[in-house]
Amino acid sequence: MGVCDAIEQYAPVRKPETMTTPHLPKVAGIDSPPGQVPPPAHTVAPASAAPPDTPAPATPAAVIQDRLAGWVSDLTTLHELTERLARTAGLDEALRELLRAGAVLVGARRGLVVLEPGDGRGTDTTVGLGLSRPDLGHIETVPRGATSYGRILDGRGTEDETRADLFAEDGLDPRHREVAARLGYAASYALPLATDDAGRLGAAVWFYDEPAAPTERRRHLVGLYARYATEHLGRLLELERTRAWSRTVSDELLPARLPRVPGVQLAVRHRTGPRGGGDWYDALPLPEGALGLAVGSVSGSGASALAAMGRLRASLRAYAVMEGEDPVAVLSDLELLLRLTEPARSATALFAYCEPARRTILLAGAGHSPPLVVGDRRTEFVETTLSAPLGMLACWEAPSVELAPDPGETVLLYTDGLLHRTGDPMDRAFARLHAAAASVPKALREDPGALADHVLHAMLPDGLDVADSDEDVVLLAARFA
Repeated sequence: MGVCDAIEQYAPVRKPETMTTPHLPKVAGIDSPPGQVPPPAHTVAPASAAPPDTPAPATPAAVIQDRLAGWVSDLTTLHELTERLARTAGLDEALRELLRAGAVLVGARRGLVVLEPGDGRGTDTTVGLGLSRPDLGHIETVPRGATSYGRILDGRGTEDETRADLFAEDGLDPRHREVAARLGYAASYALPLATDDAGRLGAAVWFYDEPAAPTERRRHLVGLYARYATEHLGRLLELERTRAWSRTVSDELLPARLPRVPGVQLAVRHRTGPRGGGDWYDALPLPEGALGLAVGSVSGSGASALAAMGRLRASLRAYAVMEGEDPVAVLSDLELLLRLTEPARSATALFAYCEPARRTILLAGAGHSPPLVVGDRRTEFVETTLSAPLGMLACWEAPSVELAPDPGETVLLYTDGLLHRTGDPMDRAFARLHAAAASVPKALREDPGALADHVLHAMLPDGLDVADSDEDVVLLAARFA
């Protein structure tokens, strides 16, 4: 909406009027004293009859200029608030900003917003402003049909609902009266969050400490803001749904649980990036008490990468059952399959054939980062041979490497996403990983899960889910007895 269009839409309803609520925050354009428009010149008494200190009457041009200044000021405030909302990246952050801005526009101090999509998709969410979790719990005990936002969500409310004096309502629900008295609010103003495209997403309500109601001017402004906010929330909600779908599909394509094999303890930590990447892992029991461990990454992101990852992992499992004792043969077959079926895609992979009873590992890697051995007497990277990723050469083959971990040592297999999420150059990221593994307390080294958590928290102190990166993370830990 352009400024001129907004002025044209807004002009007919803006009148100089006062708020009935007693406490208003100071906001430019919204809370400045309303202009006192004097009557036209022909209705004013002659100057000789007026007291000496009576101001001169305003001209029609001055009145119009004052009104235009008020409209521009209001629109400037509206623009600033929508800009702040547009900068929110997450759904929870956007809901809280909606409540804060709405409180400014309607002159309230507290409120809550309920996100409840009409299509039934997505998790229902309630966020409060100036209300603690126990306060929200008290409000939720009020029968839904007795609240303004409840009637809106159920489709029985009006476009907006003003309850200027709750305690003066004859039919006020007794539980609602009790909760309002307990929390100290006496009036409310509710708005639906709905658009033609997004449908109904939820409802917002703001509470006044004393009997009050927003003016027509404030209702108009908050209505414009709510319309934009709903569209923004609709986009964020769809993004959250896509991310949840990607995480679900990725999790379903990976092992539901890790196998139990005598002589080795396993633990894994895996997170899918916001766009759904192609990092994967596997742990497969093999004949004669052997164990196959694999990690890999498929180029690209989104649904196509997830599908490619599923196909690649399934193929590697088949090759591992047939010829797992030769990791080079397993990866060679995988490279041939990738080159024939998906010539435009590349992938990295590492496969390890483990014999826990003998504490031996035979592994081969294709463009993948080397494993890390963590123990009481050493923390070192395994020296693997250099090789290009799968699909990058006409024929892939590289020598395998044999490793013999000592009793109590843990071998860490990981994807490059763990390194990329740090934001450091690769050499520094490797040094950071080495330092994180070396700093694991001795008491935690007996539990591969605790060891993996320590390494992840040391590498990504801000957490896996909030790190500023689209990269997947996989960390597979195998501790040998």
